[in-house]
Amino acid sequence: MAAPCSAQSPIPEALNSRDLQTLVDLLEFATATYADRPAYTSLGRCLSYRELDQLSAAFACYLQQETDLQPGDRIAIQLPNIIQYPIVLFGALRAGLVVVNTNPLYTADEMLHQFKDSGAVALVILKSMAYQVEGIFSQTHLRHLVLTQVGDLHGFLKRTLINGAVKYLKHMQPAYDLPQAVELRDCLNRHCGSQPSPVTLQHQDMAVLQYTGGTTGVAKGAVLNHANLLANILQVQKALESAANHWPDTVMSPLPLYHIYAFTCSQLVLLQGGHNVLIPNPRDLSSLLKVLGQHQVTSFLGLNTLFVGLCNQPEFAGLDFSRLVLTISGGMALTHKAAQQWQAITGCQIVEGYGLSEASPVVSLNPPDAPRIGSIGKALPYTEWHLLGHDGQPVSSGDAGMLCIKGPQVMSGYWQQPQATEDAFTADGFLITGDIGRCDEDGYLHLLDRAKDLIIVSGFNVYPSEVEDVVASHPDVLECAVVGMPDETCGEVVRLCVVSKNPALDAAALTKWCRAKLAAYKVPKQVDFFDDLPKTPVGKVLRRALRAT
Repeated sequence: MAAPCSAQSPIPEALNSRDLQTLVDLLEFATATYADRPAYTSLGRCLSYRELDQLSAAFACYLQQETDLQPGDRIAIQLPNIIQYPIVLFGALRAGLVVVNTNPLYTADEMLHQFKDSGAVALVILKSMAYQVEGIFSQTHLRHLVLTQVGDLHGFLKRTLINGAVKYLKHMQPAYDLPQAVELRDCLNRHCGSQPSPVTLQHQDMAVLQYTGGTTGVAKGAVLNHANLLANILQVQKALESAANHWPDTVMSPLPLYHIYAFTCSQLVLLQGGHNVLIPNPRDLSSLLKVLGQHQVTSFLGLNTLFVGLCNQPEFAGLDFSRLVLTISGGMALTHKAAQQWQAITGCQIVEGYGLSEASPVVSLNPPDAPRIGSIGKALPYTEWHLLGHDGQPVSSGDAGMLCIKGPQVMSGYWQQPQATEDAFTADGFLITGDIGRCDEDGYLHLLDRAKDLIIVSGFNVYPSEVEDVVASHPDVLECAVVGMPDETCGEVVRLCVVSKNPALDAAALTKWCRAKLAAYKVPKQVDFFDDLPKTPVGKVLRRALRAT
C-alpha cells in the first residue's frame, strides 16, 4: 500500500488525525485528555495521567537544571516494570534525551557493552543493581547516576515495608560505593510542580536506541526515531479498529517495558486513555495470578511460553475473564495447543502478530474479528512486504521466501554500524527480517521460521516451528524446541528438546507421535528431556543455547 505523508512527517496523514509528531506530543495529548484516569499500576500503586505529567515534568526539570545533559545525549533506563519507568522515560524525552532501554537482569559485562556502545552518559537503575555499576562505571561514558528502590513512589508506610523487605529480608540489595549517585525520589521532590523548558523536537530525531534481543549474537542498537515509534502506535491502533471499543480499559502486559513489544503497546494504551497494569516479575506466576485476580482485565498481551505457563496453573481457570475481549500474542510463534487452551479457559481468542525491534516493532497483526491460528496476520496499514528467494527475486504465490518489509515504522539503521545497516536492507530499501514466510491466497502471512534456524535434512527444508507445533500438541508435553544437529549422512537431522509433564513420557512415544503427523525427514532423530528450556528474559527459547548442549 502506498503511504501518502505530509511534507513535514513520514507518518501517513490518514492515521494521524491529531497531527502528533513525537512521543512527547502523545504524552501531552494523553495527559490533557485523560488527566484523572489511571495510567499505570504496579505493586498496588496507581499512577494517574495527571501524576504522570507532573512527575515526568519534575524529572525533566532535574535533567535540565541539575545536569549538563543536552538534547540528543543518551540516557540508559535499567528498571523493571515499576511506575518509575514511565516517569523517567517521558521525563527524559521531554528533556530531549535519547532513551537506551536496558535489561535489568544484565550482568556487569552485558551492561558495559551496551553502555559503551550506546555512549550513554546517564543511567537510571535500581539500587539492587547498583553494585554491578560500581565495577564498570570508570570504563563507561557515564557521568550521571540516578538510583531508585522498588517502593520509592508508594506512601511512607508501604514504601518502608517494600524497600525494607527487598534490602533486609530478601537480601536483594548488595552493598555499593557510588558517591556520585543521586536518589530519584529526591530529584522528583525538589522539582515537584515545576515545568521544564520546552525542547524543540522533530519527528526524525532519535527517541530510542533499542538493542536487539541478542538471541542470534551480539546485540545491536536499532535507531528508532519519534516518527518510527509514533507511526507504529498509530498503525496498530488502526489495525485494532475491529476490536471491542473497551479493549484498552485495563491492559495487562506481563512483559518487560525495556522490550520493544511491551514498550510500544504501553504507548498505544496511553493514546487510548487506557490503564496499564504492570508486572515487575512476569516469571513469578503465583504473583501474576494474584494480580490478575485483583483486576478485571480487558486486554492481555503475552507470548506462547507465558500462555502455556498460565494455562497449566490450576488457579488460572478460576479467575474472572468476563471482561477480557482482546488477547495479543507476539515475540515468538504461537502453537495451536496454547491458543486452544487459552480460548477454552478464558473464552477469548488469541490474536497473533509479528514484529522485530528494527520495526518499532509491529509489522503484521491478525484482524481481531477474523484471526487465523498459525498465521501472523496481515500487514499493518502502510506496510509493504516481499517474499524473496535465494536469488533475491520474489517467489511464486504460495511459496516460502525471505520476508522483507518497508514502512514508516522501520528503523533508519543500526547505531554506528554502517556495514550492518547496509547488509540489513535490499537495494530498494526493504528491511531483510531474517524470517521465512509464506503468504496465503487471502493475504495472511504464515511465518515458517528464522532463516538461521532452518534445518536442511538431505536437501529438504525443515522449519523448527512446524515440528514444535506438532510436538506441543502431545498431551504430556509442557514445552519444546527443535534445533538442527550435524549428521554425516544427511547433513543435518532434527533434534527435539522437551519439557514433559509426565515422567513416564519417553523418546519412543514422541517419535511415534511425530511419525503419524510429519514427513519422515522431519521426524526428530534425537530426543532430549530438560527440566527447563533456556530462555531470554522476555521468554523466547534460546535455540542457540540448546545447540551448544
